[in-house]
Amino acid sequence: MKRSICKPFFLLIFLNVLSPVYLLAQSASQTLELNERIRKVEQSLTGGIVVEGDSSWTIKQRMELYHVPAVTIAVIKDYKIDWAKAYGYADVSEKRLADPSTRFQAASLSKSLNAMSILKLVQDKKIDLYADINNYLSSWKFPYDSVSKNKKISTANLLSHTAGLTVHGFGGYKKTAEIPTVVEILNGHAPANSAAVRSQAEPGIRYVYSGGGTTISQLIAMDVTKTNYADYALKNVLKPIGMTNSFYGSNDAMVQGKDLATAYYASGEEVMGKYHLYPELAAAALWTTPSDLGRFIIETQLSLKGKSNKVLSQELTRLMLTPYIGQSAALGVFIDKRGAGTYFRHGGANEGFRCEYYGSMDGGDGVIVMINSENGAIMQEIINSVANVYQWKDFYKPIIKKLFPVPDEVSLSYVGKYEIAPQIILTISKENGQMKAEATGQGKLDIYPEALNKYFIKVADICLEFVQNESGKIDKVIIFQNGGQMLAKRI
Repeated sequence: MKRSICKPFFLLIFLNVLSPVYLLAQSASQTLELNERIRKVEQSLTGGIVVEGDSSWTIKQRMELYHVPAVTIAVIKDYKIDWAKAYGYADVSEKRLADPSTRFQAASLSKSLNAMSILKLVQDKKIDLYADINNYLSSWKFPYDSVSKNKKISTANLLSHTAGLTVHGFGGYKKTAEIPTVVEILNGHAPANSAAVRSQAEPGIRYVYSGGGTTISQLIAMDVTKTNYADYALKNVLKPIGMTNSFYGSNDAMVQGKDLATAYYASGEEVMGKYHLYPELAAAALWTTPSDLGRFIIETQLSLKGKSNKVLSQELTRLMLTPYIGQSAALGVFIDKRGAGTYFRHGGANEGFRCEYYGSMDGGDGVIVMINSENGAIMQEIINSVANVYQWKDFYKPIIKKLFPVPDEVSLSYVGKYEIAPQIILTISKENGQMKAEATGQGKLDIYPEALNKYFIKVADICLEFVQNESGKIDKVIIFQNGGQMLAKRI
């Protein structure tokens, strides 16, 4: 069904509405210092691309620009939650404000908690992390074929996305839909709306992100413990850590009566039924808050230091944070090295929700950002602001650009349509003096000149180079993105 474009009517009413702040200051002077840190974070948003002479943005300004109904944040300092705050509306039509206790879908951040849950089984000697997964699956067996080249998949492969499996992610289900069982999901049988989880590469060779693999680990936990996954994770991970405002919900009965954020598309249109449901609990179905996720980060940080073992030992926490193959993908987390600093992190994207967290491996710093929108650009801008205000060494190093004066007649020669691929068109326009680029199915983005024929986008590392033919006419554009490039011909 085609999504209609809904005007962002809520932008006129939500910007002056803020939630209470959860904070830990002990004295008047500490409170003043904390309030100043919060104020600086709120007013210092910046992107990865910075134009020389530009000022930073406020959270309110970026929420308005990106059509984000609600943002909720928690910041960790010295192994404690320094503050948590929410902005805007959990539900626009109900005029229901978001606050720090409003639950958002954690999407793929669920995988980090799942890794801790599965490693608890390893710690309790109920499974061998490196043995064949079929040793522990009783309600279903993984159907090995020639693609796996007679190599067995281990639980470590599942958690590190090195099992060579299909199904990157899941679309969820409307609340009125029939919800499939885990076995139906893994087999791709109705009412499942995703393909079967099968081998697409030899296991243990390379990283291939697979929410399907995470769902197999969910079934391992269920088969080994003889209980449902939500109860197992609640008892063995969420409660011990103190994540009392979190739960896994795969059907409407499980989520009724709780303070939940409503999901929105990037246009501002509400997701039908308020949100989707995800029976793929381990991969996508955790409902939580930044403060609760902060408790997970802090427990992981303290366990790594040997100062806490509410769930895992120091040895297993260190294993969880060690890349399995390559430099980044560990067990349920990704390792991100920034100069002298190293962080564990994960991002998440469900229908109408986006979220991300970072936790430092040293020093006890961290940040969690959750939004009820599919426009996630604001999250990295907030994270950049936190990193700057809290002086995270080497974390944020923006690319500095200088604008180049391009005559109107030259810039207007770039206006037109360029074919990136069949049915994918890049449209270049100029509105009120501002050059804009819009790809099929995406919104318009402002583009800025850094040379006579080269433009860049502030919100992503994307550059456009317009190319003339032999007669001097612009007939194509080269798109540079993430170290690669592609050609789009004028049509």
